[in-house]
Amino acid sequence: MPPPAPFLIDESLRIVERRYRLPPLADPSACSPQADPPTAIAVAIEQARRQMERGEAPDAALERLFIEALARTIRQALREECGDPAFQAMVLRHRAVQVREYASLSAHADRDRRQVLAAVDRIAHPAKQRRMASDTLRKALGRLHALASCAAWPELHDAAQDLFGRSEAVIGPEAESGPALRRGVAELAGHPALARLLRLDALAADDLVRRYRGLWRRNGPASGSATAIAQGTASQRRGAAVEAAAAQAFEALARRLNGAGAGRAPYRVVTSMRVPGSMPGRAERAKSEWDVVLLRRADAGTDAAADPDAGMDAHADAAEAQWDVCLLAEAKASVDAAATDLPRLLRGLRLLACADEDTVYPFQTRQGTVRLLGASLAALKTDADSLARSVLYCCDAPAEAEPRLLGAAGRMQLLSARASLEFAGALADGGQADPRDLSPLWGRLLTAAEWKGVLHQYPMLRQARELMVHIDDWSAAIEGAAAGPVVC
Repeated sequence: MPPPAPFLIDESLRIVERRYRLPPLADPSACSPQADPPTAIAVAIEQARRQMERGEAPDAALERLFIEALARTIRQALREECGDPAFQAMVLRHRAVQVREYASLSAHADRDRRQVLAAVDRIAHPAKQRRMASDTLRKALGRLHALASCAAWPELHDAAQDLFGRSEAVIGPEAESGPALRRGVAELAGHPALARLLRLDALAADDLVRRYRGLWRRNGPASGSATAIAQGTASQRRGAAVEAAAAQAFEALARRLNGAGAGRAPYRVVTSMRVPGSMPGRAERAKSEWDVVLLRRADAGTDAAADPDAGMDAHADAAEAQWDVCLLAEAKASVDAAATDLPRLLRGLRLLACADEDTVYPFQTRQGTVRLLGASLAALKTDADSLARSVLYCCDAPAEAEPRLLGAAGRMQLLSARASLEFAGALADGGQADPRDLSPLWGRLLTAAEWKGVLHQYPMLRQARELMVHIDDWSAAIEGAAAGPVVC
């Protein structure tokens, strides 16, 4: 078993301000018709979950609260100016067959483009063109390659068909490669991937499809676009900055812990600690890299560790040392990111806890390889008390005045349910939309496995926020705890 955490760690965790902590959940009876609809949805779901946990049937009043709040959420999302363009796009796709076809073809368009480009390269790659004796054939193949490169699919199809129709005359002089070339041109002209790209181009001219595309553009830049890449780069830099600030705070904690020791420093901090493939247990969807980790030398309490002469070759000593895990941290640039990440973090802890107690595992970090004792990893637990002593989410974002109780993922799953889309479709068509048509969704939410994440989203949100600290508050807690006795 790993040694108990020293006073400084426990005290820092005890006194650190938890500015992201959720307030008590409102009573359902306090949710008036004017209450924030997503909040009312979250309150209804959580109260129903608690009742079922006690073996009780959820109150009918909770179902009414949920249905009415969801209906208001849908109405708000459909508003032309200030609604949700992503939801409006989903509703349009649900209502219009041509939009559904366009969306389906778009989902595989990148794969289809790669297949067509590969088919063109097999017959018209520039290196192949240079080997052609016929100038007419070189020009024809060059045109195919140019059209494919600029994604001019109708023109490419026409050019391939034209070349196939003239193949005897144009390809004829290429006696050796002629048959294979003719087959390649025929394959390109009739390629299913090219046919799908042609259909995609034709559908793009449809009015409803144009509206659908416009809604998605309002929702954010297209994947792979320059704007999307720039935003992704900025997000990565932001995340790296938060991780660096969290690591600095942990380094300060390690220095204070080491200040009470002798000889080799018993504590160290590593970043980007990657779980080795040799770890037993199920790695699927589990966290495989930990942002910041505080480690303690496994032999920190032995006489050798207190021997000043033992640390003369520090580099070799560190490479051979064995370590226990004291505290794990994840850095998040936004508050909402922690709740989304928590299920993966819990799976990651369970994966670490599968370690064999008698094995030493090599973990790669930015500071090099560290050798962690399996007994230390096997001692990690996922119950609330153990998490509070071993895991932190570090953030530097301001706390919201009114935290969102319904996460973005849960909200979107509710809105994209068939009952919600049909209710929204009826509203969009100007017909009578009865909120009671949303009642089947309430039943599935309480019982179906695919809704378990939404049913339990509030406890996950509350737990993630309990584990989250602002980096400034964490640094202040370390300073404050340092005034007390340090027991190593």
